[in-house]
Amino acid sequence: MGQNNPDRYFLSENNLPFADFLHFGLSVDCVIFGYHSGSLRVLLIQRGAEPFKDSWAIPGDLVYPDEDLNNSANRILTHLTGLKNIYFEQFHAFGSVDRHPVGRVITIGYYSLVRSENYQPVASMWAKNVKWFDIEDLPKLAFDHSEIINKAILNLRKKVRTEPVGFELLPEKFTLLELQGVYEALLSERFDKPNFRKKILSMNVITPLNEVETNVAHRPAKLFNFDKKRYDELKNNEITFEL
Repeated sequence: MGQNNPDRYFLSENNLPFADFLHFGLSVDCVIFGYHSGSLRVLLIQRGAEPFKDSWAIPGDLVYPDEDLNNSANRILTHLTGLKNIYFEQFHAFGSVDRHPVGRVITIGYYSLVRSENYQPVASMWAKNVKWFDIEDLPKLAFDHSEIINKAILNLRKKVRTEPVGFELLPEKFTLLELQGVYEALLSERFDKPNFRKKILSMNVITPLNEVETNVAHRPAKLFNFDKKRYDELKNNEITFEL
C-alpha cells in the first residue's frame, strides 16, 4: 500500500510533494441564457449559504469525487433550480488562485441558451431564490461570476455568428421582424431593417410560407420557417451569419 502513497512522490521542478497538488476543489458553474420578448436574460440564484450568503450568483457547486463534469452540471442545475434536460456546452475554465474565499477552487463554465418562457425555475437546496435578469441590468454577483458571464456572452456571440442559433429561439413559423429581434438581443446591436432582411434572405436558409400573422393589431406580416435541410447542404461552404 505504501507504493500508492502520493506523499512518496515529488515534482522535481519545485520539490513539492505530489499530494499537495491533490488538494484543489473543482466546481461547475452554469450560465443559462434565456431569450424572451426581445431581450437576452440570464438565470441567477440568491445564495442561502456562506460564502456570499444572500448574494446573487450563477447556479454552481462542487463536483462529487465520483462524478464526471457533464453529469455534475445537470445535477447542480436541477438541485438548485429544478431545471432538467438542458443542453450545455463547456466553454472555459476559471482558475484564479483567490477566486474562492475558502480555498483553491477551479471552476468549469457551462452555458446554454433557451427560450425562457418554456422553463419555470424553482429555488431549492441552499438556493433561497431564483430569477431571470436582463444581461444589461445584472446585480452585484458573488465570486468571479461577472467575469464568467462576460466570457459566456463572448462565446455565445461567436457561436451566433457561425451557426443558426437564432432560429432555435423562434417558433416554427416566424416573421422577419421577430428574427431581427432575436439577433439584436443576442448580439446587442441594432440592424437596419432593409439591410438585415436582404442579408438574411440572401443566405437561402429560410423559406417564405403562404401564411401571414394572425390576431395582430397591425398589418399581418409574412411568415417564414428555417430550412434545416438547406442549411445542412450549405454549411460545408462555410456559411456565416455575419449581419
